Amino acid sequence: MTAELDHRELYRLPWNLADNAIAWLEPTAKCNLACEGCYRANINQHKSLDEVAADLDVFHANRKIDGVSIAGGEPLTHPQILDIVRMVKTRGWKPIINTNGLALTRELLVKLKQAGLEGLTFHVDSKQHRPGWKDKSEQEHNQLRLNFARMVADVGGLSCAFNATIYDDTLNDIPGLMEWAREHIDIVHVMVFILYRTSDTPEFDYYVAGQKVDMSPLKYDDASDARRSDISAPEAVRKIREFYPEFSPSAYLNGTEKADSFKWLLTGRLGTRKRIYGYVGSKFMEMAQTFHHLQHGRYLAYSHPQVHRRGRLMVLLLWPFDSGLRKVLVRSLMGLKLLASRLHLQSIMIIQPVDMLEDGRQNMCDGCPDMTVWKGGLAWSCRLEECMHFGGFVQCVPRNENVAAKPGV
Repeated sequence: MTAELDHRELYRLPWNLADNAIAWLEPTAKCNLACEGCYRANINQHKSLDEVAADLDVFHANRKIDGVSIAGGEPLTHPQILDIVRMVKTRGWKPIINTNGLALTRELLVKLKQAGLEGLTFHVDSKQHRPGWKDKSEQEHNQLRLNFARMVADVGGLSCAFNATIYDDTLNDIPGLMEWAREHIDIVHVMVFILYRTSDTPEFDYYVAGQKVDMSPLKYDDASDARRSDISAPEAVRKIREFYPEFSPSAYLNGTEKADSFKWLLTGRLGTRKRIYGYVGSKFMEMAQTFHHLQHGRYLAYSHPQVHRRGRLMVLLLWPFDSGLRKVLVRSLMGLKLLASRLHLQSIMIIQPVDMLEDGRQNMCDGCPDMTVWKGGLAWSCRLEECMHFGGFVQCVPRNENVAAKPGV
């Protein structure tokens, strides 16, 4: 079993507020599903193209970015989604659609690609209450994931990613999802696990601009929800290592209040559909981000599928610089696979949303890629409901000095 995580041994991703890999665009508040872990209220309301352009102007003025996550709501419900993709592409950014896939057809996907789309991130998990998928397990949802992955691969030239919200009763499903992703490493480029959070924290009072507020109207405040909302990234790693003992993250984003917390924890693994040969090290991640920034003036977001198929070339060129690649080289040569089989690079990301510290400070993602727009400035997308309801972000005050640390908001 690999040793416990030590953030000092990993590459701290260089993303920050002004110079990042991604920005988060929300052209609509409407959604066609009701996911249990969603933090956004479902409102039948779309932004106009002028409003979308204004949001893109804010990104341009405030933030260097490589890609734009087009989210919501469900972005495919927007009647002008093709125009929005073109607008992002015209500005020189990679348009990436974050979707549940319910409204996606092959015909629409072809049109999206023609408009400039460079990738999709599908949100698929067992808590979405999809028509026809009620009471299906996470493993049974793999068939739905595969349907989407095959559609994207058939159209070609698009990055294909999946994310799933992880709850206390689906934590044990992570290794199975990792195994499914490995079996389809040739067409699934990224797998993301988002650890469930809620804002129901009775140990705290909530204030905005000095005025006490009632959090109950917010979508992510549910006093009746008894599920755990303190699952951590290291806990998810331990669960993965029960199946993949050598699973080795190599890069991370820390928290705004805790330097040793893992808010975005990134792993790159190399292998075939039959076997994982190893994991890239911190130097590989540093080279990928640094060289992209030197060449393009911005940090790397989603890579083209061709890049993910070049695992063998990465190993042959970069093994002198990265310990993880050296292990892959030895194992693949011993198995006579380096020259005989194509090695694929697959990214695994674990996201640990905001945690509440015992003194009321909120440990946010430092250098968060998913910043969106609020009143002409950048704001955390995961907490935008606070701005919409109260006009600003909530501050938390403990009701006594002895409350234990607990995640929230």
